Amino acid sequence: MQNIFYNLSFDHWVIKFLSIIFLIVVINLFTRVILSYLKKQSSKTYNMWDDCVIDSIYKPFTFLVWIMGIIYALEFLNNDIEFITISTDLISNVKRTGIIIVIALFLISISKNFQIAVIHKNKQNNIDIDESTYEAITKIIRLSVIIISGLIILQTFGFSVSGVLAFGGIGGVAVGFAAKDMLANFFGGLMIYLDRPFRKGDWIRSPDRELEGTVENIGWRQTSIRNFKKNIIYIPNSIFMNIIVENPSRMTHRRIREIIGLRYKDMSKMEKIVNEVKEMITNHDQIDHKQITIVNFDSYNDSSIDFFVNTFANTTEWVKYHEIKQDVLMKVGEIIEKNGAEIAFPTRVHIAE
Repeated sequence: MQNIFYNLSFDHWVIKFLSIIFLIVVINLFTRVILSYLKKQSSKTYNMWDDCVIDSIYKPFTFLVWIMGIIYALEFLNNDIEFITISTDLISNVKRTGIIIVIALFLISISKNFQIAVIHKNKQNNIDIDESTYEAITKIIRLSVIIISGLIILQTFGFSVSGVLAFGGIGGVAVGFAAKDMLANFFGGLMIYLDRPFRKGDWIRSPDRELEGTVENIGWRQTSIRNFKKNIIYIPNSIFMNIIVENPSRMTHRRIREIIGLRYKDMSKMEKIVNEVKEMITNHDQIDHKQITIVNFDSYNDSSIDFFVNTFANTTEWVKYHEIKQDVLMKVGEIIEKNGAEIAFPTRVHIAE
């Protein structure tokens, strides 16, 4: 008889427990439907902030449904089943921890969504912004939320926050020695965000290292650069504190500088050629005439007499610059040919014995 009652009781709490799980699933599905509807409605508005809030609520709210269901299941097991005893304080702490995690997830999610929304809106309005700054702010917010949430959870379970901080202060010295490279990389990343010698999308190079490419990501520990061979290079941030970094992306002009050699027999034609080249560049519509332009006879070389051209194109775009440079050099060649001169080439004299 006792076994029969035990089996009935066992079947009763199993059914009730499964009912709780089923109810959680139903509420979760219902929540998804409601949030999907709200997201659809918010997408019809011109305000992007409501989209950010709805997107940020989705995962935390789903987690909240599950955590509240688990807490209810724990309370049921504690109250209805004699051979299972769960501390009321533990259930209360789990509940508080769940709420803290939900709030933390929401804050982390909304900070990320706001970052994406602000960058997207500025791009739509053709406003040039520094994405790295927004990324840095978002990362600082996320790190702060994680640290504060962790301390609150520790305090919820009875740990002394002041003791943890004191231990962190003592242990920080040991950790600092053990992780000095990591800290150097962290502060290197911080300096990149504060000083902004470059940002995501910039083309950078270093004369100190064989380093050149486009910045793809700036992290707290390392920066990734894709070189012109399309290979990705990962560079510890501490490196940038000790090397010279050139940022060609921030140039205002591209310089055209060429040394052109004529034959010695064309010496009488040099002055006229130089003057015509100077006039051609002065009238060229793709040369920035506010910048210094120099076209002068330069030197007597072993096999040639040289003049040089120094001027600036009115673009910083790589492909466009080479088109302008090609046009200038072709016209220089036409001027030389028109005046009956020729470009010199190295000559050697062999004396037969």
